Amino acid sequence: MTDTLLSRVQAFADAHAGVSSGAGAGAPTPIPGLTCIRAGAPSELDYAISRPVVCLVLQGGKQVTMGRNVYDFGAGESLLIMADVPTISQIRQASPEAPYYSLVLDLDPAVIADLGAEMTGLPPPHGGPVRVEPTEREVADTALRLMRLLDRPASVPVLQAQLVREMHYWLLEGRHGAAIRRFGWPDGQAQRIARAVALLRSDYAQALPVERLAAEAGMSLSSFHQHFRAITSLSPLQFQKQLRLIEARRAMLAEGLTASEAAYAVGYESVPQFTREYGRLFGQPPGREIAAARARVQQSA
Repeated sequence: MTDTLLSRVQAFADAHAGVSSGAGAGAPTPIPGLTCIRAGAPSELDYAISRPVVCLVLQGGKQVTMGRNVYDFGAGESLLIMADVPTISQIRQASPEAPYYSLVLDLDPAVIADLGAEMTGLPPPHGGPVRVEPTEREVADTALRLMRLLDRPASVPVLQAQLVREMHYWLLEGRHGAAIRRFGWPDGQAQRIARAVALLRSDYAQALPVERLAAEAGMSLSSFHQHFRAITSLSPLQFQKQLRLIEARRAMLAEGLTASEAAYAVGYESVPQFTREYGRLFGQPPGREIAAARARVQQSA
């Protein structure tokens, strides 16, 4: 097999994520934050609060929805998510004969800030939290060299940091540069909103007055509302609501909680309100949606 990024990711994912025809499996590599993804069939909708990442699609195709924006991308394209935002994702092109393969790298704001201070001539930070662009050759080449390290485990702790840094450099240098730089801008708007998002993620089940969130971000109320929506596409209340509903769904699927137990666990005081809002996000009331999700899991087992 030709030594390409696809062949390397395919070999690692097949060995560590399994080769079943089921949809979606991640294989974390020994390099922190670097994961190979494989799917032998189209996946169900995945509801999550995505962290800042770059996803290089090597085979197949995927769709990601954030708010009202829908992003379709396939082989040869990269998806960047530049903020902690609620997303709905689905692998749409995958089969046992031609599985979906991608390589995902967590983005490091400290590395981005450090590089941004050293690089000259970069455009000012701007851009939305989600972007899709063709994968640039330098990015793919660096990713291939990262994957080659896995053949020599002793090299990983010595060389991984400089190659991850190089990957960030080429992303900053390329089409995604302005949006990425916004994420790593020291004490910039994205970093301030990230502090409020971190508080929402840790205390999502608690009542969090917007004044407290604005104070965490070091912003006035009006400025906080404006920048929070610009970066996440949601209001703080909508963001917390989606966090609660996604966590409730996880608890019902993974821990067997009833709808009422999950509702109270994530901070709802009214089960009917929880049921209504759950149905709006997931398309069905919690009992019916969870039963359908469990049936799909059993059928694919």
